[in-house]
Amino acid sequence: MIDTEQELFNYIKGRYLEDLVKSEHLYEYHDCTSTLYRLHIELKCRHRHYKDLIIEKDKYEALVQQAERLGFTPFYVNATPKGIYAFNLRKITVKWTTKKLPAKTEFEDQGLIDKTVALLPVGQAVQL
Repeated sequence: MIDTEQELFNYIKGRYLEDLVKSEHLYEYHDCTSTLYRLHIELKCRHRHYKDLIIEKDKYEALVQQAERLGFTPFYVNATPKGIYAFNLRKITVKWTTKKLPAKTEFEDQGLIDKTVALLPVGQAVQL
């Protein structure tokens, strides 16, 4: 099982995208890029498996806009205990909803806030 974004990056680079490069800045809206395949990719690791995976609206919009500006394809890749799921965001129609979710995913006791998100069914992803 892949537990960290670094492990997920290494897995994808080692098996699929040999030219994959991590983003220079920690808080960019994409985690890595493949110039050869013209991809902007956001990586996420989930410690539980869900039939629908969440993407936040601001992250989605920034990822899609950056990719489109460069002529790249935006991808959202999630690792869960049951597999790795890659979503081509150009091929998915998203429906936005507001949910009460933790303010930060990696830190405890942050409280819940309203977040605008879309649920991406794993059935619409390519499983790596």
